Parts: sequence; structure tokens; C-alpha cells
Amino acid sequence: MSKSIYATITGSGIYIPTKLVPNSAFLTTEFLESNGQAITRPREEIISKFQQITGIDERRYVEDEFVCSDIAFFAAEKAIANAGIDKEELDYIIVAHNFGDVRHGETHSDFVPALASRVKYKLAIANPFTVAYDLPFGCPGWLQAMIQANYYIKSGDAKHILVIGSETLSRISDPHDRDSMIYSDGAGAVVLSAVESETPVGILTHATRTDTLEQAFLLRMDRSNNPEDKSNLYLKMNGRKLYEYALKTVPGAIKLAIDKSGLPIEKIERILIHQANEKMDEAIVTRLYELYGFTKRPEFSMPMTISWLGNNSVATLPILYNLIIGKDIENHHLNPGDHFVFASVGAGMHVNAMVYKMPE
Repeated sequence: MSKSIYATITGSGIYIPTKLVPNSAFLTTEFLESNGQAITRPREEIISKFQQITGIDERRYVEDEFVCSDIAFFAAEKAIANAGIDKEELDYIIVAHNFGDVRHGETHSDFVPALASRVKYKLAIANPFTVAYDLPFGCPGWLQAMIQANYYIKSGDAKHILVIGSETLSRISDPHDRDSMIYSDGAGAVVLSAVESETPVGILTHATRTDTLEQAFLLRMDRSNNPEDKSNLYLKMNGRKLYEYALKTVPGAIKLAIDKSGLPIEKIERILIHQANEKMDEAIVTRLYELYGFTKRPEFSMPMTISWLGNNSVATLPILYNLIIGKDIENHHLNPGDHFVFASVGAGMHVNAMVYKMPE
């Protein structure tokens, strides 16, 4: 039987900031409506409702002295060491992010040089053919970078690719917007390597969609809720419409990827979904199983980290994967030969999904 080339994860690493910010830290925050008017409800009530909807109890903010490329580098070092390869063997470094390096106390994004170039510099890689570039693709950026890396490997163009998701959302969140409580910081990285196998392994199938006619600005940069802050732009969302969009599109995208693989849903051990909102993620996965005729999802089908890590955008999936592989999430693990799904949704609006098989 002839062998084919497949892309498999051979190493992973993460960086979780040490600065822990509990919900109680927002008890002194002045929350304003989008028109600048004060929200009169007690802060305790605002925070309690927020927790019920999102499932977030606390989040992590990056340390003052670091920027996005720093924590991307920290995760990258660990992933390379975990993969056991020489860093000079890397053919590509792809960094998924959306706001570049934003220094503490500022909101301005620094994109030049590319964060991937900065990571390559910090890694002290001399190989000129280690190509480094960035991918701004909303929260699904890391997964889309994985899809790109898979194409490079399947074509024979690359053997080892470093794929990083890194974000510091705390630096671009409006302190007067209730949605700021969702955002957090972190970084995750994997090394994707080419392997020859007689049977499919690693990345099996994937699906991506982009909707812009009515959805392009559901997530956007806009002015602060504080009318006195006229010079800065912050991350803003239309939460209700975003929720409706995700519920309408993500289950179908996941199903498309699964159906391409030829696997029944019963063979999917875990759904690793972008940690955006606990209630939304639960609704998405429940609807996915409904598309296959099931009235409820399996109890341990969906590992979650949002309660203690918040939403750190492109970093949620690689961090989630790393924690599961390390058996750091109770009741969740991945065994050799297991199939699981990566899925994400975010600014663009973009949705993507991937079916992956653990090497045996």
C-alpha cells in the first residue's frame, strides 16, 4: 500500500499570563452605554448577568513589560522544544493575530516588522528560507493558519511549520464597555510536521466560509463609549447579531468538515471550539448534534477554558489543545487514533472547522 504525506502536530507550547483578573476587579468600573450615558444598574448585577451568559469568572492579562510578539515567542520556544526539532529546520513561521504589538498604556498597533519576523528574530533563526509572515483573520486566524500550513505540507513545499496564535485583547478593549470583560490575553503554538502514512492521520479535512454582505462589521474597531475619549479606537461587537450569526453558520461548517472526512459524528471524540462565550458554544455544539438527528450532545464532548482564561481570540484553540494533551482539563483527554474537531468564528465574519486524527 502506497504512503501519502499528512500534516500532524508534533509539538505544542503555550503562554498563559500570570496577571489574574477576577470579575470582582470590575466592581469599580464606570460602564457606559454606546451613546455615552451611564448604566444605572448596580455593577454587581451587571457582572452577575455577564457571568451567567459568558461563563467567565476570571481572565488573564499580559504583564506590563510584554507585547504580543513576546508571548508568541514564549509559546513558540516551548512548541519547538516539545517537537524535538532543530529550529533551523522550520520552513515557515505563521503568526495569527489581529492587533500587532500594543504597548502597555497605549492602544496603537505596531505591525512593522511582521510579528512572525519578530518571533524569528527572537528565536535567533539564521536560515533565510524559514519564511515568516502574519495572518490577521479574526479569532479563526490560528485555525486558518493551520489550514494554510497543511497545504504547504501536502504539496511537498514544507516539512516543519510553526503555527502561532497570540493576542493581547486587554490592550485594545474599551474600559467603559461591558464587553471588555470578555477579553483576555495569551498565546499558543504548535509545530506541524510532514509524516508519511498508509492511512489518513493528522489533518483530515477542513471547511471555511466568509460572510460580509451584512456581517462584515459585527466585530470592528470603533470609538469608546466615553465621549471624552475621541482619539482612540477599541474593539467593538454587536453581541446579539454575532450570537445569531454563529449559531446559524458554525454548526453547518463543522458538519461540512466532518462529512468530508466520511466519519460519523459518533467517531468525533471532542469538539475543540473557540472560547468566545460559554452559552453560545454550548448552543453551537448542541445544534451540530441536532443536524445529525441527536437531541443532545455527549456529556464530555466540549472541553472549556473560558471560565478561567476568558476569550483570548486566536490563542484559545492552541491553548485548549495543549491543556488537553497535557491532561490539564478534568475529564478530557485525547488518545492515539482519536478524532476531534477544531472550530472557530470571528471578525470578518469568518467561520472555519477542521477534522484531525491523533497519530497512533
